[in-house]
Amino acid sequence: MRILIADDDQQILRALRILLTARGYEVLTARTGAEALSQAVEHHPDLVMLDLGMPELDGIEVIEGLRGWSTVPILVVSGRTGSADKVDALDAGADDYVTKPFAADELLARIRALTRRQGGPADEPAVTFGDITVDLAAHQVTRRTPEGTATVRLTPTEWSILEVLVRNPRRLVTRQSLLTEVWGPQFVADTGYLRLYLAQLRKKLEPEPSRPRYLLTEPGMGYRFSPDET
Repeated sequence: MRILIADDDQQILRALRILLTARGYEVLTARTGAEALSQAVEHHPDLVMLDLGMPELDGIEVIEGLRGWSTVPILVVSGRTGSADKVDALDAGADDYVTKPFAADELLARIRALTRRQGGPADEPAVTFGDITVDLAAHQVTRRTPEGTATVRLTPTEWSILEVLVRNPRRLVTRQSLLTEVWGPQFVADTGYLRLYLAQLRKKLEPEPSRPRYLLTEPGMGYRFSPDET
């Protein structure tokens, strides 16, 4: 099981890495909010543990960014003990909240509870639209053809964009949200990236790329994945 720990305190990161690695977990670390989002997009952890007070993006912004495309369990581990901080984190989409300093046994029990609750393979479905199937667990796209099933090769960036859209069927995904999730918050104004990559995805996935049925543009706002033909 893969756990992403986001905290700007190097000693906390080291202690948690030792604790969790000794229990058989694979551990990823991030020291800023932006790095946490980037790691989550790239590595798809099974659980995210994060502090609220991080540079670049704070913990609440990271939670909101994750919840734009993912249902991964989020455990806040923070020195902030006020009830308002806990309410804000839970309202933003966190699943649980532990205050520092924490007991190792309690933290491990919270992790076990959250990962049991998550459910397993059903959370990584295969999504089909037209002749295309997107297998979120295998990170693979295939197309049905008269000769059989063929693999559609995507670049890592194309996959990241498609995954965010497919995980949010029929929902508007803003340009800023996509840019943040795929490239990072420093690229929120670079909408040319999205136009380029969406054009490439449509060439690979749409029956008629110039008249998209599934990967739709919402002018001035963003994009929408419509699994039903329009």
